[in-house]
Amino acid sequence: MADDWNPARDWLVKAENDLTSAKLLASAAQPLRDTAVYHCQQAGEKALKALLAWKERPLLRTHDLEILLNQVAADCPQLESLQEPAELLTPYAVEYRYPGELAYPSEDELVEALAAAETILRAVSKLVE
Repeated sequence: MADDWNPARDWLVKAENDLTSAKLLASAAQPLRDTAVYHCQQAGEKALKALLAWKERPLLRTHDLEILLNQVAADCPQLESLQEPAELLTPYAVEYRYPGELAYPSEDELVEALAAAETILRAVSKLVE
């Protein structure tokens, strides 16, 4: 039913799916690190958009996690610790998606991106659910 629709929950499901995708891509026999870090960024972005939906705030069309986080920072000071993970993930929206000088992230970058996405998703889930 339409009355049961919960946009915050739906955003969190999409965020979880992106994080699961990132983990699968990272653990493949030949890891697809470039695609995995992109999905880490997407997981963080969608988690923060879940928070905005929960707070009934406008969902900006941006991939910048810091901007999204700042939209709720005054209401959720406990999320201040997400500033660094948001900053780390934001460039992965585009940085490795196309051929160029920076074609593939390092293993360390992937590990950091997975941890950052997990941190954002867990913090937001605690508030929203």
